[in-house]
Amino acid sequence: MASNFVSIGDRFPEFSKKSVVSIEKGKEFKDVSSKDIEGKWTVMFWWPKDFTFVCPTEIAEFNKSYTNFTDRDTLLLGASTDTEYVHLAWRKDHNDLRDLQFPMIADTSRSLAEELGILSADEKIAYRATYIVDPEGIVRWVCINDLSVGRNVDEVLRVLDALQTDELCPCNWVKGEATL
Repeated sequence: MASNFVSIGDRFPEFSKKSVVSIEKGKEFKDVSSKDIEGKWTVMFWWPKDFTFVCPTEIAEFNKSYTNFTDRDTLLLGASTDTEYVHLAWRKDHNDLRDLQFPMIADTSRSLAEELGILSADEKIAYRATYIVDPEGIVRWVCINDLSVGRNVDEVLRVLDALQTDELCPCNWVKGEATL
């Protein structure tokens, strides 16, 4: 990873990217930018490559949990360094991706992934990075998995719940339990 890694307490970088929001003809694409996340809790997760094997399992799981994020007033965004056209083709091709409820951001220039410091040294593809950003645009949680290991969406939700309490939460804390 790059030495300019964006971490906890840092401001999430400004960005403006094309994304895929639908497979319906004429409604496929939308620009998504840092303006869209202002004043909102946001979870942005990255995957290495479209048309691969671990990635769709994660994307589908985030989609299954979509209402868990919206119930927490949290914007969910997915991203990779593939183009919006590759994202669209993959969505049309893969049964689990056709009805995604969140944008698939295309960081084709790799500028955002590079600024975040999450590009692999060899292929220059994004690691499996997940960011929780608070309404002020500050990164509150970062988790980066190796390319071969999928992440745990329930853990992302657990951490989001803990951060939203604005309290001290002990090890293994889950929503509904007492804070410290």
